[in-house]
Amino acid sequence: MYLLDTDTIIYAIKGERQVTRRLEETAGQPKAISVVTYGELFFGAMKSAAPQANLAKVRRVGELFPVIEVSRAVMETFGSLKAELQTRGKTVDDFDLVIASTALVYSYSLVTNNERHFRNIPGLRLENWARSA
Repeated sequence: MYLLDTDTIIYAIKGERQVTRRLEETAGQPKAISVVTYGELFFGAMKSAAPQANLAKVRRVGELFPVIEVSRAVMETFGSLKAELQTRGKTVDDFDLVIASTALVYSYSLVTNNERHFRNIPGLRLENWARSA
């Protein structure tokens, strides 16, 4: 089970071969996106040179993959993680931490090229489909 980060979706939309190959290989396995990823994609589409065409792509992504809403359990995990990381002197962007919390609550592996953003989060399983195997 996979939670696809924003960058992974963007690579897929652009047809990046490594990512599309992994999507094909894992076709029978559940995948989802966070509502935060949906919002980031929507923002990117709105500020693009072709907002209507890109909004159509974003909405299609929302049809292809379940969009996981932020729940109380996700926010409790977020709060615990943020406190723990802060105690250790580590910081993670709040949106990234919500995405990571979503993956943890639902026991999904987070698929991202931004491993650096997530590597300090305990218990989070990471996969990078953009990197050559």
